[in-house]
Amino acid sequence: MNPERCKVDEALGILVGKWKPIILLHLFNEGTQRFSELKRLMPDITQKMLTKQLRELEEEDIIDRVVYPQIPPKVEYSISEYGKSLKPVLDIMHEWGTAHTAHIQKKRNNQNATNVL
Repeated sequence: MNPERCKVDEALGILVGKWKPIILLHLFNEGTQRFSELKRLMPDITQKMLTKQLRELEEEDIIDRVVYPQIPPKVEYSISEYGKSLKPVLDIMHEWGTAHTAHIQKKRNNQNATNVL
């Protein structure tokens, strides 16, 4: 991979943020969700932040937003066909994150053991 042509920053620009990967995983795991359902699944996210993150994902064609013309309005979010291509990326990032967490924990445990001696 040529560093001058690397597009990792493009991918990270779409996925970076505390909530985007969580939103995507909920949509992958739970399927189509209404705004209120997503909010309930992520009680610590503010309504403003959820709206912002969903809009950004929609702009990048990662998720689809469907508005049903009824009162009160019904809006549903789902992974777009294009967005489904992110599943293997998220899976690999999860595997790496899990391995990294274990690696760092082992390193800290070894450092603590060395400091005790």
